Amino acid sequence: MAHKFFEEKRPHTGLTYEEYSNAFLSYTQTKNKNFSSDAEKELFDYTKLNYQRSSRIDKNYKISDEVRKNIESIDEPQIWMLITENWCGDSAQNLPYIAKIAAINPLIDFRIILRDSNEDIMDMYLTNGTRSIPKLIVFNLEGNEIFQWGPRPVEAQKVILEAKAENLPKKEMYERLHLWYGRDNGKQLEKEIVQKVIEHTEKII
Repeated sequence: MAHKFFEEKRPHTGLTYEEYSNAFLSYTQTKNKNFSSDAEKELFDYTKLNYQRSSRIDKNYKISDEVRKNIESIDEPQIWMLITENWCGDSAQNLPYIAKIAAINPLIDFRIILRDSNEDIMDMYLTNGTRSIPKLIVFNLEGNEIFQWGPRPVEAQKVILEAKAENLPKKEMYERLHLWYGRDNGKQLEKEIVQKVIEHTEKII
């Protein structure tokens, strides 16, 4: 049974990746912004850094033959709904890969909805009780969920858990995380998405 938000077609009218990226860029180009606090200025600067990270992936990512083959094998229309915000570091490191993977197959309608203006949807997809993003939920056209992914690759989550076990300060913890992302270049994400596609295909055979 489809969720109410799906019946209301809220995923269907979400942002395209192009629309999201254009809004992201426009925000980072804001000049003479009046910040109410140092924390707000810090968040703005971090969001600009996120845009640089995403842009670098957009420019350099080459989809592997294995990923292309598996995504092209999808033979049913699907809606890939991604919940995120532009200030999210994990989103900056994962969203560009997901968008390019989704674009392989014209049967996939990839849409982005913002977490903070869709809290009712976000609260249906919590991670250990938290509103962690990005979160990808894949549906068929009837609104049945095919699979979920997020908020970060399994190996990236291990990096965070190990850093917490070492009681690293948050700044150092996230520096370690982004170092992992830079070395991985989307390989773990590819592996996890392809595995979920394969598992779904095997269920319906």
